[in-house]
Amino acid sequence: MAILLVLVILAAASVIYLEQHIVYSSGGRRQIVLPWQSEEADAAPVGDQQGAENRPNVEVVVEPPKEEEPQEILARALPAAALTRAVWAEFEAGMAADSAMGTCNAVVVRLKTSNGTVYFESANAVSGAVQVAGDPGETASVLNLVTSREGLHAIASMSCLQDFKAANADVEGRGLKNTGGYIFYDGNNSLWLDPCKPSAREYVCALAKEIAELGFDELLLTDFSYPTVGKINKIFYNTDVPLANNLDQLLSELRTALEPYDILLSVEIPKAVIAEGPDLTAGLDLSRLAGRVDRIYAEAAPEEVETLSNLVSQAGGADGGVQFIPELTEDSPSLTGSRLILAE
Repeated sequence: MAILLVLVILAAASVIYLEQHIVYSSGGRRQIVLPWQSEEADAAPVGDQQGAENRPNVEVVVEPPKEEEPQEILARALPAAALTRAVWAEFEAGMAADSAMGTCNAVVVRLKTSNGTVYFESANAVSGAVQVAGDPGETASVLNLVTSREGLHAIASMSCLQDFKAANADVEGRGLKNTGGYIFYDGNNSLWLDPCKPSAREYVCALAKEIAELGFDELLLTDFSYPTVGKINKIFYNTDVPLANNLDQLLSELRTALEPYDILLSVEIPKAVIAEGPDLTAGLDLSRLAGRVDRIYAEAAPEEVETLSNLVSQAGGADGGVQFIPELTEDSPSLTGSRLILAE
């Protein structure tokens, strides 16, 4: 019995000792590695342990990511109206035909006009602003065809601050007022949103987000300025800072709103702001815009394109991140590079 008891004690001690040296392989298999075995493994060259002596000595060089060149576009603008199947079919037929339109790789669709009309089903537009095709769902269906067409850069054009409907719907919260406290009418009897007012900026950002959600590749802001015609001296600007600061604020909030989406942000400005310098009345300054948008559009004659393009590139600084897109009434065989052909 004494001998049996001694054997049991030795067996138990052995189990306890060996449990301290159980290790698991990378495949999950248990094995016992005794101290002298660990020492032998530690003494072995690292290359022997990993079989690295037969591996070539390869130096890994990580190349920095290359900056993508701005895509060149030959864009054509569709008429400013609710998009229908007939209009889109005509555009596609022109692209398929053996004509100048056959080289087109971008299209501009007007989704909000300067009177505030919204040409898509919007949940955020003010009452009475939405205008779409007569057939239910037709405009939404055609817009989906536009944004999903392979190889076509889809640009949504949106009047930003000139907006009769939204300004009139909420004069206190959104509208640009005169010094008498009433809504301001410009020289064309149009109304404007006041970018100083948070509600006005929120309205613009909400529509911009909806457009991005439709799948457009680029948002082109038109009427991005303060009014410049009419009794300008009667405007209550609601601010003590330069007007350009308020437009900067709007662009900053638009950038934030569009950040989750893969969409470019562009702005249309008068060519005089490019060629002659800042327009303090409009609040436009090329040097400030160039660092905040991806593309700058302006109406131009073919002979002006090169000069305007160079000025925009210079305003973009060393990075030259902003691209100039001339807007032409008709295409010119003398031009190369990006351009937009306006609708007739």
